[in-house]
Amino acid sequence: MNDSASNGTDSGTDGTSPGPRRSDATRAAILEAARERFAADGYERATIRAIAKDARIDPSMVMRYYGNKEGLFAAAVSYDLKLPDLTSAARDEVGRALVTHFLAMWEENEELTAMLRVGATNQGGAERMQEIFREQLLPVARQACPDPEQAPARAGLVASQLLGLALTRYVLRFPPTVALAREEIVAWLGPTVQRYLTAPSP
Repeated sequence: MNDSASNGTDSGTDGTSPGPRRSDATRAAILEAARERFAADGYERATIRAIAKDARIDPSMVMRYYGNKEGLFAAAVSYDLKLPDLTSAARDEVGRALVTHFLAMWEENEELTAMLRVGATNQGGAERMQEIFREQLLPVARQACPDPEQAPARAGLVASQLLGLALTRYVLRFPPTVALAREEIVAWLGPTVQRYLTAPSP
């Protein structure tokens, strides 16, 4: 698939194919190939060249539309956190339940760690992380907190703990944090997340 740039659109050689339509098709092919390649190879091993080959385009086209692998990853990948329904959990156990769940997610999914790494350095990745937590963590906070109007602030505080843990344990790999057993992390962090979600306002 060959694309030519002209004022931000792609023009067909016979003049009958609108540029934006070909541009959209190219983007769709890139994103489909990227999702499959990231899922199969993981973030670190997937390459722009391999994704371009899968999409049957030149690697320069991937760079043209998405800039680099980080930008492509941010555009291509979404993630279901599979958060538990806290309405069925004992109220004093929601903090431990969330920390336990997130630990399992981080340790079993390289893609989630890659999203955090990209989100820390790429604007598109940051926006994708914000979207995921807004759409998935905020409803959970609303289930647990005593005042629904405080749910965004409480969800943000919960995210600060969970993402901070993930950053130091899985991305920066601080030795003391890496050395903690999962049970220890739940014991330390669970009460803090519990307080953020259910404690009365200060």
